Amino acid sequence: MPSKPILAIVGRPNVGKSTLFNRLVGERLAIVSEIAGTTRDRLYADADFAGREFTVVDTGGIVGEREAVEQNDTSKFFALARAQAQLAIDQADAILFLTDVEEGVLPGDYEIADILRQSNAPVYLAVNKADNEKRVADAVEFFALGLGEPHPISALHGIGTGDLLEEIIENFPPASQEPESEIPHIAIVGRPNVGKSSLLNAILGQERAIVSEIPGTTRDAIDTEVLWRNEPVTLIDTAGIRRRGKIEPGIEKFSSLRALKAIQRADVVLLLLDAEDGPTSQDMHVASYALEENKGIVLVVNKWDTVEKETDTMRLYEERVRAAFNFIPYAPIVFCSAKYRQRIPAVMDTALRVRQELRARVPTADLNDILRQAVAQHSPPTHGKTQLKFYYATQVAIIPPTFVFFVNRKDMVHFSYQRYLENKIRERFKLTGAPIKMIFRAHTKK
Repeated sequence: MPSKPILAIVGRPNVGKSTLFNRLVGERLAIVSEIAGTTRDRLYADADFAGREFTVVDTGGIVGEREAVEQNDTSKFFALARAQAQLAIDQADAILFLTDVEEGVLPGDYEIADILRQSNAPVYLAVNKADNEKRVADAVEFFALGLGEPHPISALHGIGTGDLLEEIIENFPPASQEPESEIPHIAIVGRPNVGKSSLLNAILGQERAIVSEIPGTTRDAIDTEVLWRNEPVTLIDTAGIRRRGKIEPGIEKFSSLRALKAIQRADVVLLLLDAEDGPTSQDMHVASYALEENKGIVLVVNKWDTVEKETDTMRLYEERVRAAFNFIPYAPIVFCSAKYRQRIPAVMDTALRVRQELRARVPTADLNDILRQAVAQHSPPTHGKTQLKFYYATQVAIIPPTFVFFVNRKDMVHFSYQRYLENKIRERFKLTGAPIKMIFRAHTKK
């Protein structure tokens, strides 16, 4: 379960980082604006070039100290953007430093170059907006940054981006060819200070049988193999994320890159929530990463010992969590206290049960029986005189359970009806914590 290589795009504000990000991932995911500082949060998206998959990270602009002081109104935001860009640099497998040929080499570029020289990852210098011969010739002045040969490109028009990507992917870490491990891999993720270290220690202290500590592909993380109920389990810890310096407020927004890499390597994700804070937008972002990667997920409400309880406290709190995570209604919720080691076995047992559900197989006969009953109870949508028809369904894969439905018109399968079918499958086969992948194929019934 290797993580994809990460390419971080960094540079001063308004040099075209978001435009290049959109170009590389093929979608308009980043907000593109002429206003400097628009991208203050990192954006992540997977890209594929020449058959090599990797993750692209769009960062906020890095502003020099002098520039930040000159712009008092937004200096706080620039400091946060600089901090999250630094986190991206620390975690990246390659760094693309984007500059602007129209503005030339500015003092801020020299400052960023000094930061990047301290990185262990290879740095590629790209000079943006080089969309004519004169600007391509002007790009040579960026040799002054001391980062090697500048690559003239135009993010807007796609000029030069292919050649640049070819060079970058040639130097990515080699793709792992290791077979899938039979040992469960469980990632512990969450915002800073929600108790990730405490949960890890509680799990290890519960069994007191650490098998080994294995360096992971996530920088500064240690994979710990532990015996749980006499079975080996690998715990992927991301507890090394901490707030830094004087810019603590808001920095938790920018701490999920390490979690993203851990999620990619895991079977099941333990997403820790702080019982005192309740669900936050960042918690939901991390959960969405797990969903996009088709991972099993368990919502773990930690620090439950700090909450004053009445008769319906747990039920009401669970309703609150369900409302926040309504896009993963199948995820189990476990309440615990890592500090006092309360309900730690329930956390681990639930995670292992979710892993089993990821490998569940639904018999074809049962699946089609569910489909017939679902169609009988709620007719498929129609378009004009044409009605959506389902012929049959079959499961084609596990991890996650993947089902193919053969229909007359796949374009008529509305999201709401897809969710309806998923709910019907879960009524019969719970598939707790496991996402379901549904594929619809047009098929002419003979």
